[in-house]
Amino acid sequence: MRLTTKGRYAVTAMLDLALHADRGPISLADISKRQGISLSYLEQLFSRLRHSGLVSSVRGPGGGYRLARSGEEIFVAQIVDAVNESVDATSCGGNADCAGGEQCLTHYLWSDLSEQIHNFLSGISLANLVARAEVQEVARRQDMRDAPEERVAVIGGL
Repeated sequence: MRLTTKGRYAVTAMLDLALHADRGPISLADISKRQGISLSYLEQLFSRLRHSGLVSSVRGPGGGYRLARSGEEIFVAQIVDAVNESVDATSCGGNADCAGGEQCLTHYLWSDLSEQIHNFLSGISLANLVARAEVQEVARRQDMRDAPEERVAVIGGL
């Protein structure tokens, strides 16, 4: 069982957007650079995220994306669901045909686990993640790595 790349990247990109929300609309190129996710892949993901009402786009110079709602109102499970992902612990994809076309003995165990994982992710908002010190530290490192001119200004001001 694992969350696929699509789900992981969608959550990562949305968290990046939440972390930088105070900067106005964020370009997908900036997210791509910070997170190492291809721009074309982000475009596909953000099309789905926009369609699901999780992000809104701003056109023109200085345009990009912003959260459509506050970080307190956007939960990890919503992001995963928006990109048509599921966290499924069954070996049959939830189809109950895992044992030669029939339901296996442990199908309900793995199905219940999948539901518990979804419920867990439904309780974690972007704001919860943004508030974590560990997340803030990683974001700070990424920002410093990707903005050497700002790093020089910070170091020069010490």
